[in-house]
Amino acid sequence: MELSEATLNKIKILKEKYASIGQDLDSYLDGLIYANPLTYWDYIEVDALLSLQKPKTDFPDEKIFIVYHQITELYFSLISHEIEQICKNGKNVSDIGEDLGWFETLDASFLVARLKRVNKYFEALTNSFDIMRFGMEREQFTKFRMSLLSASGFQAASYRYIEIASTDLKYLVHETKRADLMDSDIHEQLDNIYWRRGAVVEATGAKTLTLADFEAKYLEKFHDFADEYQPMNIWKKFKALSAEDQARPELVKEMRELDVNVNINWPLVHFRTAAHYLAQKGDESKGTGGTNWQNYLPPHFQKRVFYPELWSEQELNEWGKAWVDEVFADHLNTETQIP
Repeated sequence: MELSEATLNKIKILKEKYASIGQDLDSYLDGLIYANPLTYWDYIEVDALLSLQKPKTDFPDEKIFIVYHQITELYFSLISHEIEQICKNGKNVSDIGEDLGWFETLDASFLVARLKRVNKYFEALTNSFDIMRFGMEREQFTKFRMSLLSASGFQAASYRYIEIASTDLKYLVHETKRADLMDSDIHEQLDNIYWRRGAVVEATGAKTLTLADFEAKYLEKFHDFADEYQPMNIWKKFKALSAEDQARPELVKEMRELDVNVNINWPLVHFRTAAHYLAQKGDESKGTGGTNWQNYLPPHFQKRVFYPELWSEQELNEWGKAWVDEVFADHLNTETQIP
């Protein structure tokens, strides 16, 4: 069979590619001949993926709890993948080819495109959270959750990395310390980050085991990550653009949506679900791992805002209020009182 000119040209390009790295094309072609055809289940690792659910009890609904959290971690991985491209101007992608010049320099269009992806991922998570809210029997959840102590979604390090890479740490300092630490070293700011008060014993201020374990495993890694990403976080990338690019409506829209998705929508769908399962008729149970979710999750308590310059004073004063008024209106007198 005679090879077409297009096929011969591709072989020539391949030969040049492998020669440039001291490799023999014929050996790689032999590998293609001997290799088995690729299948979906091998490529996606379906068997491995479906073997990762290991319930600690016999309650059937525990599997729902595990699978949804694993799905969440996969979405966080996709979000981090896009954020890395933003922060590193796309240069994190290795061996992609020198012909993709658009990939090498961050411009406003690149930033908009990646932020749209990030926002789509967060929207998918937020819109699917009713799987957690209504997908389990309350009686099963309140029982199997007792076998999970002191594990908690609070310990999702992937979410903390997203926060650190999204904005300046001064905006993540706990609200009571924020004004005093606005000009401090990033490590002092990280040591006073808001979530470190999210799993403490309210009466004494002592750390719960959930928080102690989390800090022991990740706090040093967060400091190292901050050293790398704070100089090139999303906010700094935005501010490095020209004034004209910063004013582009589509870019401002995506930046604001990211702020809302991370700091309003995501915490409040958790709050609504916690209220559904843990707070009934005045009962205010602790979250899994002992987290004080009533004070930790509502955004108008912490007022975490990634990009305050993109919001009006009125919007900042009412941060998260519209969401609570709209979504929780029919729950105020039934499941819990919203702070």
